[in-house]
Amino acid sequence: MSRISRLPSSLLRAAACTGVAALALTACGSGSGSGSASTGSGEVKVGLITKTDTNPFFVKMKEGAEKTAKAEGVKLMTAAGKFDGDNAGQVTAIENMVASGVKGILITPSDSKAIVPAIEKAKAKGVLVIALDTPTEPQSAVDALFATDNVKAGELIGEYAKAAMKGKTAKIAALDLAPGVSVGVQRHSGFLKGFGATDKDVACAQDTGGDQSKGQTAMENCLQKEPGINVVYTINEPAALGAYTALKAKGREKDVLIVSVDGGCTGTQAVKDGKIAAASQQYPLKMAAEGVKAVVTYAKDGKKASGYTDTGVTLITDKAQDGVTSKDTAYGLENCWG
Repeated sequence: MSRISRLPSSLLRAAACTGVAALALTACGSGSGSGSASTGSGEVKVGLITKTDTNPFFVKMKEGAEKTAKAEGVKLMTAAGKFDGDNAGQVTAIENMVASGVKGILITPSDSKAIVPAIEKAKAKGVLVIALDTPTEPQSAVDALFATDNVKAGELIGEYAKAAMKGKTAKIAALDLAPGVSVGVQRHSGFLKGFGATDKDVACAQDTGGDQSKGQTAMENCLQKEPGINVVYTINEPAALGAYTALKAKGREKDVLIVSVDGGCTGTQAVKDGKIAAASQQYPLKMAAEGVKAVVTYAKDGKKASGYTDTGVTLITDKAQDGVTSKDTAYGLENCWG
């Protein structure tokens, strides 16, 4: 895999807006209405709606959007669900942002299908809608998608796990996200494809919501069901760290292979520390920055972003396996987020 350029350090220094309650619209950045992105109606507004405002991935995405909005001279409005899966909250946020006159909305859908009617209503009013990180179902429901190739992210850790097992029989636990969320489905299916397995080969599957404590409980449940589990796929690194905690309590942390997706700084450090064997790193700052710029372009000349833009993924591990392209944790920590 070709090297992904390091994200500008200026994005990493962006300051988040404070005191944002879930689902409350908060305006960040500035825009006088006289910049190149302005229209005859005055100040250009961009909306960002994330799944939550607590997950480090979305916190960093928000910071990237704020930094870029400030640089472009536009106003950023933000909102987030109360929890991962809060579709009703995201629908309300879309409606509020449209009523506030945003030119475009960037959204990480909590429910890829259920959010579509609200998106269609926004688009009918001339609002550019771009999905970040998580595609809608169908993907064509939005004007564009800026995201990690989540199937590829899953494939990379699946290929790694297969190589690391070196022919040993695998008993797999899958710690997934939640029903109805395409990013979880794609990472799960990608992992199985990379490993050369099917769902029939999964000894235990549990939903975690991407939460560390739920990941721990899920791993405990799986160990009760199948004590011989030796490979653990997790939807993200918080779930992976929860699994590690459960395994350590059973004295199994040394003989179970954990692989994950995200590439946050905490998760990448866990790879360095040997708690997670490998992780696919993605780049939320880039997603947000490119999304804001696309709305600015639309406001400036009416040109809409379209199709899918792959924002990159890199396998991070300090225990490289033959035939699997990866980079070490020094690179991962240099490019991590959170």
